[in-house]
Amino acid sequence: MKNGFTTTILHSDLESPIEHFAVHKPMHPSVAFGYPESRDLAKVFKGELSGYAYGRQGNPTTAALEVKVNKMEEGVSTVCFSSGMAAIAATFAALLRAGDHVVSSSFLFGNTNSLFGTFNTFDCDVSFVDATDVENVARAIRPNTRLVFVETIANPRTQVADLARIGELCAKEGILYVVDNTMTSPYLFRPKNTQASLVINSLTKYIGGHGNALGGAVTDTGLFDWTRFPNIYDNYKKAAPTLWGSTQIRKKGLRDLGSTLSAEHAHRLAIGAETLALRMERSSDNALQLARFLASHPKVAKVYYPGLEDHPQHQLARELFKTSGALMSIELKDGIDCFDFLDRLRLVISSSHLGDNRTLAIPVAHTIYWEMGAERRAEMGIADSLIRLSIGIEDFTDLRGDFEQALAGSGGA
Repeated sequence: MKNGFTTTILHSDLESPIEHFAVHKPMHPSVAFGYPESRDLAKVFKGELSGYAYGRQGNPTTAALEVKVNKMEEGVSTVCFSSGMAAIAATFAALLRAGDHVVSSSFLFGNTNSLFGTFNTFDCDVSFVDATDVENVARAIRPNTRLVFVETIANPRTQVADLARIGELCAKEGILYVVDNTMTSPYLFRPKNTQASLVINSLTKYIGGHGNALGGAVTDTGLFDWTRFPNIYDNYKKAAPTLWGSTQIRKKGLRDLGSTLSAEHAHRLAIGAETLALRMERSSDNALQLARFLASHPKVAKVYYPGLEDHPQHQLARELFKTSGALMSIELKDGIDCFDFLDRLRLVISSSHLGDNRTLAIPVAHTIYWEMGAERRAEMGIADSLIRLSIGIEDFTDLRGDFEQALAGSGGA
């Protein structure tokens, strides 16, 4: 019998023996791993024997977290990193070469957008398109296109990518399909169901949930035929073809770039992951109620949230996701200063993080999207007054009351 989402995560550690009958895998901070037989050490390095060679390439604590994330995404292999950005950077560095082409959604997290700018300087061309329509992706594909990259729900304007149809296109063309699932989490959506090849998660956000540990992960869904991918090195073709991609990501990405997830943070993230479903249900419910309240408020000009009926991809979000998530953005009416409004909030915290148990808010154009410049922000539809809200698990009446008093004290009509 197949267990449910939360039951599976709660009991994954117990699938193999744990010393002293503990119910959690212990934390292993050791960097070095010693072997009584030196030949065994050599076999571990060659991949002929299961084990750990050096802390930079992983440890038992990180491995236990990889098992959890892999189960969440129903993958064949997962590799964990020190952050979500490290996971994206390592994946691209491991799999792309000079002269390759990438098609990406134009609605991107600010640091991911910055990273693509860096890859452009390495002679790896990136084309940005409106991924809410698969036809835009199809028109951008070239003979040297190696992968398509999209986010499930865009941060901060909440555009929803045409995930299923893009998956069909990539499968038809034999192109690697990489989906960043951070904004939805594996509880609300499994990219594998839309034929994603690789799934990225910033574990720092909803999976960890408590704002106390950085981490990222890349999961191979097992759907992509790596024998068709021209950039796999011969050294990594010794295992089954299904594992070629994740092996190269682990070796060329994790090992060579050194973006190692610490044992302490892996342990914290693994514990946080146990309550993912419970937290997502509560925060998503809070978000929907708050979005409806704000959309009807006379001092709010616009609310961007897929759960609202007037959202351009509302129906698509209903088809794809269990709920519309806990992220939204708002624009206030003319004459209301976004900084003054944020300073009036007593419960909501001004912070650059998201996916926390606490509700957080940030003026995006002036902070996390400032570096990309006004022209690029305009292309992404990011107004100077845009405020991103990451909704937490507080009692909703308290949240609504905080927004009510902050809006009441703001200027404007």
